This record gives sequence, structure tokens and C-alpha cells, in this order.
Amino acid sequence: MNRVNGVLARGFGRADFAGEDGRHVDEWVDAMHQGLAGSAGLLFRGGDSTMSTPLYQLKAEFFKTLGHPARIRVLELLSEREHAVAEMLPEVGIEPAHLSQQLAVLRRANLVVTRKEGSTVYYSLTSPYVAELLRVARAILSGVLTGQAELLADLRAAQQEAKPPS
Repeated sequence: MNRVNGVLARGFGRADFAGEDGRHVDEWVDAMHQGLAGSAGLLFRGGDSTMSTPLYQLKAEFFKTLGHPARIRVLELLSEREHAVAEMLPEVGIEPAHLSQQLAVLRRANLVVTRKEGSTVYYSLTSPYVAELLRVARAILSGVLTGQAELLADLRAAQQEAKPPS
């Protein structure tokens, strides 16, 4: 049994990276294998053909790939529809060379694909799960910020109560 399957068997449930029902686990692992292992060398160490990186480390590498504001913005745009590079430039707000670098990172990670029409290159997401991940992240952040706003309101109310009358 390879390392990823072993990790899955030891308690990292299928739902960890394929939804509640565990569908598409094999597709996800294949995508990780093909995309991330290719140029980034994240799955394979030393060129052997067995997976040697634990699933938690693969997840960390995956989230590192997402760890840049420009890449997140690109993925948000592509969650709506495919975009040409020229369409993304004003929306992302970075220099063309920098956008090209960020798109290359996303391509190597197998998160986006390209198609060419004439001289125009269009980008799209490789999986609807990327858009779903961004929606879940937004929901988590909304919950965290709501909790912080409530705490701030409570602190301000307590501060007003503690003030001596003037």
C-alpha cells in the first residue's frame, strides 16, 4: 500500500479532501500526482515511483501554493468563468510579468488549464472543487470575523459600563 493510501487508512478520512461522501478521492490523488509532482517535485522524492510524502505534507504544500493574494484573486476570477490574461490584469492589479509567474505556479499545481484561441490565451479551473474551496474559505472567514465583531461589541459595552459617571 502506498503512503497516501496508508495515511487514508490510518484516519485521514476520505472526506478530508473529497467531500463528505468520499467521491473523487482517486481523481484528486491523480491530479495531485500529475500536477504537483510534475515540476514542483512535491509528491516524489528521489525519483522513485512510490508516493513517499504523507498526506498532511501534501496538504501543506497545496495550501502554500494558494498562499499568495494574486493567486487567490486569479482563482476567484476563474471561479466565475474562464478569463483571458488581458481580462485578468486590471482585476488582479499586478504587472503582466508577475501575473504570468503566478499563473505558471497555478498551472504547475494543476489548478488551472489554458486554451489558446488565435493569439489569446484563456485560463480556466481544472476542477469545480477549487471554487468550492474558495467558497468554504469565505464562509470560515465570515464566521471568524463575525465572532470577532461580537467580541469587540461586548468589550465596548463592558468598557462603557465601567466608566465612572461624569
